[in-house]
Amino acid sequence: MKTLALTAALLAVGTASAQKTQLEFWTISLAPLFNDEMNRLVQQFEKENPNVELKWVDVPANAMEQKLLAAVASGRPPAAVNLSSDMTVKLVQQGAIEPLSLTAAQKKLYFASPLDTFTYDNKVMGVPWYWAPKVVAYNADIFRKAGLDPANPPRTIQTLMAAARQIKDKTGMYGFMPNINGINMLYLFQEAGLPVLDKSGGRAVFNSPEHVKLVQSYVDLYRKGYIPEDTMRRGFTAATELYSAGKLAMLITGPQFILRVQNDNKAIYDVTRVAPYPINIAGNVIHTPLMGFTVPKGVKDKALAQKLALFLTNDVNQLAFSKVTKTTFPSTVKASTDKFFKQGGSGAVEQGKLVSSTLLKKARDLTLVYPDASKLNKVFKDNIESAMAGQKSVKAALDDIVKAWNASL
Repeated sequence: MKTLALTAALLAVGTASAQKTQLEFWTISLAPLFNDEMNRLVQQFEKENPNVELKWVDVPANAMEQKLLAAVASGRPPAAVNLSSDMTVKLVQQGAIEPLSLTAAQKKLYFASPLDTFTYDNKVMGVPWYWAPKVVAYNADIFRKAGLDPANPPRTIQTLMAAARQIKDKTGMYGFMPNINGINMLYLFQEAGLPVLDKSGGRAVFNSPEHVKLVQSYVDLYRKGYIPEDTMRRGFTAATELYSAGKLAMLITGPQFILRVQNDNKAIYDVTRVAPYPINIAGNVIHTPLMGFTVPKGVKDKALAQKLALFLTNDVNQLAFSKVTKTTFPSTVKASTDKFFKQGGSGAVEQGKLVSSTLLKKARDLTLVYPDASKLNKVFKDNIESAMAGQKSVKAALDDIVKAWNASL
């Protein structure tokens, strides 16, 4: 009898486990640094939802879009997926994301601008998660060698470019590596107060004399050897590597990436100081890419998937994540007021957090929504690269992009 009772008990346990709803959520490049926090979230959600068995999967940034499209096509998508704003635009256009059904109270949890970033055609397609306004990390030793005052870093894009020329002329090292590869020039236009599309959103307008002048300023730096040759190929990744190796004076970066410098080269980290990102008065805005959580097309239980996305991005969990990263900021109103974000310190990581917190009021994700984004972005990238290489004039390149865009818009 005892054996039968034990067998029945084991069967009951097995059946209960089998009846649990299996859920997955995916994040972008957070392992292994943030394993403890992600596992805490798993345990907390399972505690609040005893009928759910939750699994966390971390995916490299360059694999996320294809992996998600494949999961949707197979009919086995995860319940919630961490996507950047630009990834979300492309996947919404490919029909891979479900709209969410948020109440007015749920919408009020988030700042309006971040929530708007994930809103397309008046449908909320995701909830915002973390972001961090850019700062300028700079090497005080290289500044001194170039005859620059580390206590007086550049405050405008123009003085930053002038400092870069002086650094290269005096030390042979590069001053900075601008983030101008891909479609990043579109964000620089907006930061400079220059429009990309007309007010209707139906026509590209970025071939004016002002746009030409802005692009030409970077072409001149590039052609004269003041910025690295692989700027257009490897962008931010190469910039971080160069800075960590002590071969770049200024790194325009989200403060979270200063942690990478600390891990890669303590000697460089120790001479790193942090200054605000130079704000162009005309634009009065800093492009600050957002991360969010979306619900993919084809989830079996959309309500439960949305509950998970809201859980991952609620006030408590956004604040906890920021305290672990030390350098990212919540997109929820209440969490952002925590005193943690006003605490400074002597190290560059702490300086970065404090400086970035003062820039939040200028932060905005400037990702634009337009049809055929993948095709139009390639046209933009190819022509800007041609201008940088001297194969086209800046005016011809921008004219060609605008013509191609307006044929599609």
